[in-house]
Amino acid sequence: MANGSRQAVWEFFGAELKRRREEARLTQVELGARVFVSGGYIGQFEQAIRKPQLDVAQRIDEVLQTDGIFERLCRKLIDDPRYADYFAHVVELERLATKICEFAPTVVPGLLQTKEYARAVTVAANPFKTDAYVDEIVAARLERSLILDDAARPEYWVILHENVLRIPVGGPAVMADQLEHIAALARNRTVPVMVLPYAEGAHAYMTGTLKLMNFEDAPPTAYTETEFSGTLMDDPAVVKHTQRAYDLLRAAALSPRASLPLIESAAEDFRRCASTT
Repeated sequence: MANGSRQAVWEFFGAELKRRREEARLTQVELGARVFVSGGYIGQFEQAIRKPQLDVAQRIDEVLQTDGIFERLCRKLIDDPRYADYFAHVVELERLATKICEFAPTVVPGLLQTKEYARAVTVAANPFKTDAYVDEIVAARLERSLILDDAARPEYWVILHENVLRIPVGGPAVMADQLEHIAALARNRTVPVMVLPYAEGAHAYMTGTLKLMNFEDAPPTAYTETEFSGTLMDDPAVVKHTQRAYDLLRAAALSPRASLPLIESAAEDFRRCASTT
């Protein structure tokens, strides 16, 4: 489904939600209390500013007795074959975020990946898929990264474990291009990039990737991901806990200024290796 079509359906979702809510004589605050979100969230759903998670859509159907219409719409909109089921909502939230903080323990985050790096990662995870499938996944990943080119782009902070600089994804030439791309973003002050060096040993978050997202008119959200699953969380206590973990990672990492030479040095090493093969 094209982006314009998807947005049109989300707008229909919001308009229908408002109509059904008003028919039930409930305010946004009253409906929000019954489905365990704020009244402000309900307002954002109705304006198609923010998209509800599937479990919230299901609870709305129960409260408004709408025979599953909001669940069906939600499933249709998050059913994007280019993304894992657990990641589709994260893509929507990235577009709305005013600030994103990310920690990557082994692989360059999707928002920073070059085309060839994204291809190498996708092929490694899907060795028996067709080229057409791989092309679609790579295109979707590059499409996500366009938010960093937008004048209204979110403030984006990234912590890379030193693993990310050393694992030769796609071979030396691909890695050289990828690290040079990251270095250019750092030099241009598009993205503050910090490296967590091997010398730090154990660190505050050892179980996978971590992403924190802040919004203009909504509470912050945290997302964690391991190899085959991801969890999106907006419970304030849990988000506070993940924010503390990210703060500890940032305290242990090199500063952006100290990290840049390390990234450039790793890129040079891969470039030299590529030139001799």
